[in-house]
Amino acid sequence: MFDEIQFNTINRLPNYVFAEINEIKLKARRAGEDIIDFSMGNPDGPTPQHIVDKLVEAAQKPKNYGYSASKGIYKLRLAICNWYKRKYDVDLDPETEAVATMGSKEGYVHLVQAITNPGDVAVVPEPAYPIHTHAFIIAGGNVVTSPLSFNEKYELDEEVFFNNLDKAFKESMPRPKYVVVNFPHNPTTVTIEKPFYERLVALAKKERFYIISDIAYADITFDGYKTPSIFEVEGAKDVAVESFTLSKSYNMAGWRVGFFVGNPKLIGALQKIKSWFDYGMFTPIQVAATIALDGPQECQVEIIEKYRKRRDVLCDAFDKAGWHIPKPQSSMFVWAKLPAQASHLGSMEFSKQLLTEAKVAVSPGIGFGEHGDQYVRIALIENEKRIRQAARNIKKYLQTLKVQS
Repeated sequence: MFDEIQFNTINRLPNYVFAEINEIKLKARRAGEDIIDFSMGNPDGPTPQHIVDKLVEAAQKPKNYGYSASKGIYKLRLAICNWYKRKYDVDLDPETEAVATMGSKEGYVHLVQAITNPGDVAVVPEPAYPIHTHAFIIAGGNVVTSPLSFNEKYELDEEVFFNNLDKAFKESMPRPKYVVVNFPHNPTTVTIEKPFYERLVALAKKERFYIISDIAYADITFDGYKTPSIFEVEGAKDVAVESFTLSKSYNMAGWRVGFFVGNPKLIGALQKIKSWFDYGMFTPIQVAATIALDGPQECQVEIIEKYRKRRDVLCDAFDKAGWHIPKPQSSMFVWAKLPAQASHLGSMEFSKQLLTEAKVAVSPGIGFGEHGDQYVRIALIENEKRIRQAARNIKKYLQTLKVQS
């Protein structure tokens, strides 16, 4: 009787590719198998104690148990602006240019819902973090994807990027209204330097589009690299917003704290739609997040060093196992091209075989778009001992592929 009723938004969303890997992983664990899991970017360390202590203190105050502010309490928005001033020497207005969100993912989806008209076009480089693309689909917009090109150091090929962008503006109808950028990039770990943003901001003003920048992994950098902010470019606030999350830098993934800053028109739209959707995060969480941003930052140094060591161990151990992976300059991931003897499998079949034969779980690159199909994403969320065990397992698996080929 109800078969003819369709849900157009859901029908436009593809099946979640990672669900198939997760199902195989769960079945293996139920069978008692030890799976070394690199598949999800879920930090494995505890939240720094001074942040937890502040949460406990704030949770003991009865006044903090009522509804909160949907755009974030003032002290948190002020801490966000202070963070930008210290890190990037950027001045922001906590009232009109900052909004706290329930994680940067929630903030991104709500922002896109607030600013997308039916049929609006966004350009999203691919591979892409899935929500960067599909938030526009959910909001009734359309997406033009362009392949992300980079060198062996995972540095963006700017000429290819801007040539692809130029092509999108010439061929898309209607013309793109938004361009999404995410550096350090998830999943590829690709990085950029400030001149890239200077060029992008100038183009945005010329072609009249808005930029949505995601710098979720800004703090997790290695070997002297420092992530720039788009707001280091003069006039960027005229055309851009930028998001960040406390999930990675402070081991606060489950707390769900993020924020957006920048262009007052776009930030105002996000603040307004959030006033309809929610009453904000639990106030003690916001108070603790204020301490995370304004408090001592030594904890960050320890977290970043942990990821650097894991990166080095993983790339070195996997290389000895027969899988060469260049070391990225940033993020908590490694973007690994399929070993030569497995390239014919594609990322999905390779990930399945790696899970069933080597007991190692990774994320297939096809889950981030068709341009990721010769890669897998490996999250640095297992300790060094487990990484070395994974390398031993993978070495045996790759030897079987070599025999079969």
